[in-house]
Amino acid sequence: MVTSVNLCGIRLENPVVPASGTFGFGLEAASLFDLNILGGISLKGSTSEARFGNECPRIAECPDGMLNSVGLQNPGIDVLVGEKLPALRKVFKGCIIANVSGFSVEEYAQCCSRAAAAPEVDIIEVNISCPNVHGGGLAFGTSPKAAADVTKAVKEVSGGKAVFIKLSPNVTDITEIARACEDAGADGLTLINTILGLRIDMARRKSVLANKYGGFSGRAVLPIALRMVNQVAHCCSIPIMGCGGVSCAADVVEMTMAGATVVQIGAENLRNPMVCKEIVEELPLVMEHLRIDDINEIRACI
Repeated sequence: MVTSVNLCGIRLENPVVPASGTFGFGLEAASLFDLNILGGISLKGSTSEARFGNECPRIAECPDGMLNSVGLQNPGIDVLVGEKLPALRKVFKGCIIANVSGFSVEEYAQCCSRAAAAPEVDIIEVNISCPNVHGGGLAFGTSPKAAADVTKAVKEVSGGKAVFIKLSPNVTDITEIARACEDAGADGLTLINTILGLRIDMARRKSVLANKYGGFSGRAVLPIALRMVNQVAHCCSIPIMGCGGVSCAADVVEMTMAGATVVQIGAENLRNPMVCKEIVEELPLVMEHLRIDDINEIRACI
């Protein structure tokens, strides 16, 4: 039974990858299980400088999910490159995906250049859900032109390493953004990021989150993620890392059928830190039950 996949020339033992922002820098889970059972790890997003993030409260529970407005809290790209990556590579042999963010095209390029120069990094994932400080505050990922501008800038400094653009679902037509990124040179796409949401503290007549709105993730978003992955899979020819609401091995199979090569597990890691290990162990059993000999044969089958 074949569970291995090829992602831009890199062989992953299986398609299971913890999503950025839900697994720290990998090392935090090293005492829980052997990280080498994972196909890869997408690291916590990094910006050019250290960020404290948004004010608290910045987490709100929801039925079958959660809202977060953490605000890209991270120690900065220099700490990622100088400390986190070398430490992770000592205990993890799989695919390391550096996730970078920025508030201008120049910051994206700077972070990508630093990540690309790190020998531990295999793939660069670019989060374009950040507000464009020079473009009126709208997220880069909501404009085809802005998304393309970021893609071109990071590709120029990627040192030949594959660049995946992580797409926002908070758009009218995600295929328009996906095609713009592909045309600008993206090697792959990750989708979906969180969906903008709101919870209200009725007694206080205020939003639960200090930042008012936050990103909604968790099991409830799986159907939306599957739809968007499937739409993009049929309009683009580059590989997809699918994420959004995945919580079990059956979801991994379903996401693969929608069109994903790799499947990221996000919010479920926060509820159950052992979920990725469980999915890796259960995936062959689910495949056997469904009479799937090779996971690559079912990709984008609908």
